[in-house]
Amino acid sequence: MNKILIVDDEPDILEFLSYNFRKKDFLVITANDGKEGLERAMQESPEIIISDILMPEMDGIEMCKEIKKNIKFTTTPFIFLTAVNDDYKVLYAMSSGANQFVSKPIKFEYLLSIVNQTLAVH
Repeated sequence: MNKILIVDDEPDILEFLSYNFRKKDFLVITANDGKEGLERAMQESPEIIISDILMPEMDGIEMCKEIKKNIKFTTTPFIFLTAVNDDYKVLYAMSSGANQFVSKPIKFEYLLSIVNQTLAVH
C-alpha cells in the first residue's frame, strides 16, 4: 500500500482526493497548508506527495524546497496539483524539485495515472 501525502488549503479537494485515493488502496495523509505538509512529511515519510502551490502559511513551492533539502526525501516524488497556469510560475515551481505538474480542475483518473507512472519510475 503506497503512502501518499496530499496538501491543499481547500477542504473539498482534500476530501475528494482522499476518498478517491483510498478507494485505490492508498494510505492517505492530508495537510491544510505547506507548513503542516512539511511537518506531516517529516512525521509520516510518504512515498509520494501531491501539493497545491497557492496556500497560506507556506506555499507549495517553499514546502517542496524544504522537503527536498532533507536527504530522506531527495528522491521522493512530488507532484504539484494547482490552478496556477502562468508559465513562469510553472517553471519556478518545477525548479523547486517537483517531478510533475497537473492543472486543476482535477480529473482523478488522469491524476491517478500520473501518480502511478511517477511511482513506477521511482
